[in-house]
Amino acid sequence: MVQLHIPQANQVLFLCTGNYYRSRFAEIIFSALAAKKRMAWRATSRGLRLNMGSHNVGPISPLALAALAEHGLSPALPIRYPQQATCKDFELASIIIGMDESEHQRMIMESFPQYASRVEYWHVHDLDRSGPEAALTLVEARVRALVDRILDTPGG
Repeated sequence: MVQLHIPQANQVLFLCTGNYYRSRFAEIIFSALAAKKRMAWRATSRGLRLNMGSHNVGPISPLALAALAEHGLSPALPIRYPQQATCKDFELASIIIGMDESEHQRMIMESFPQYASRVEYWHVHDLDRSGPEAALTLVEARVRALVDRILDTPGG
C-alpha cells in the first residue's frame, strides 16, 4: 500500500550539502524568530550529500555554534547529528530553501527531480568560497527576510 504524505502546514525545509553548517544555522535562527513573533511555523534542515562531509566532526559546526551563541541561541539538547534529505522531507515542507544554487541545484536534480520546481535558492556559499562571518550573516539576513515575507502573506 502506498502511503501518501500530506504537507505539514507552515514548515520550512533548509537544505545544504552536509546539514552541518549553513542549513543548521538557518533552521535554528528561523525557529527562534518564529517563536519570538509567535508564528505558527517550524523549520527543519537536511543535507543533500552527507557523504561529502567527511571532515565534519560532531553533530554541528563549531562555527555555527559560535554564531548562534552570539545571538544567545543554541540547538536543542541533545544536539542531533546531520540528517540526509528524503522525499518525505520535501513532501512535508511548505517552503524549501537550497542554501546555494550553484552547489545544490544539481544535487536536487539528481536525487529529487520531482521537487526541483519547488526549491527556492539562496546564494550562500560554503567555506571553500566564503568566510563564516560573511556566510552566516547572509543566512541570517535571508532568514529574517523570509520571516518578514511569511508575515506579509495572508495567513502567515
